[in-house]
Amino acid sequence: MLRRQSLIALGIAVVLGLLAVFLVNTFLVAEQQQGDTTPTGTTKVAVALVPLDYGMEITPEKVRFVDYPTASLPPGIFRTQADLLPMGKKRLALRPIQVNQPLLAADLTGEGQGASISALLPDGKRAAAVRINDVSGVAGFVRPNDTVDVLITRAAAGEAQITDVLLQNIRVIAMDQNAHNANGQPAVARTATLEVNPLEAQKLALGQQLGQLSLVLRKPGVEQDNPLVETVSLEDLRYSAYGGARYARPVPVTLNRPAPVVVRRRAPVRARPPGNSVEVLRGVTSSKYEVGDYGS
Repeated sequence: MLRRQSLIALGIAVVLGLLAVFLVNTFLVAEQQQGDTTPTGTTKVAVALVPLDYGMEITPEKVRFVDYPTASLPPGIFRTQADLLPMGKKRLALRPIQVNQPLLAADLTGEGQGASISALLPDGKRAAAVRINDVSGVAGFVRPNDTVDVLITRAAAGEAQITDVLLQNIRVIAMDQNAHNANGQPAVARTATLEVNPLEAQKLALGQQLGQLSLVLRKPGVEQDNPLVETVSLEDLRYSAYGGARYARPVPVTLNRPAPVVVRRRAPVRARPPGNSVEVLRGVTSSKYEVGDYGS
């Protein structure tokens, strides 16, 4: 009996051992096949040797080639000097590029092209310029790559002036003719170039003819558009929002006062003046008699 149990345990151990060998062999084969399909080693990639600003020309002394992991190559890299700068053609930076940052085709102009605003536009977008001043342009604090809301102030039928929200969350491409503010200081501009779609460009063109456009600077980052926007008129300057609640305009109330009650006062009753009286005694009985005043 004991020998039979030992044989059963030995058989189970052999089966488990064979299963473990099979699993390990399968794992090693899969790792080897993955290693064969994954690129290994490094590739020479063009990177910036000095900081590059918008519109700066790419020259050989501003570029160097470094080893980059082949398995992590980003799209649009340049492997050789001839690919980056063909003979007799130049490239310009379309956005700021930091030192040791790979030079990508999306960050540079095409061969022999200039750094125009059109090269910065995504697909389906347009560049539209609007007139501004020191007040409507947020005192010069609006800079390229900021996002703004566009307000329009115009005259309307039955109202002296009203203000509407025309567009929301619009990216600023350039202020005046500068697409990059290098010093970061506020500068008063007369025009702002905005990135819009075709319909928004039509709204801007019509809005400039009907009234005055103003820019409202938004907080950087992802911020949802406000779907509840209201038209503000002169009446709202008086009946505004306080404490987060908007109070309705007061409605004139007519008080139904009761009709006045006229109280008629009776004329005072004059008391009769005391007359003359005579008291007559008859035994123990006393009687009083009024005597008339013949002179009255």
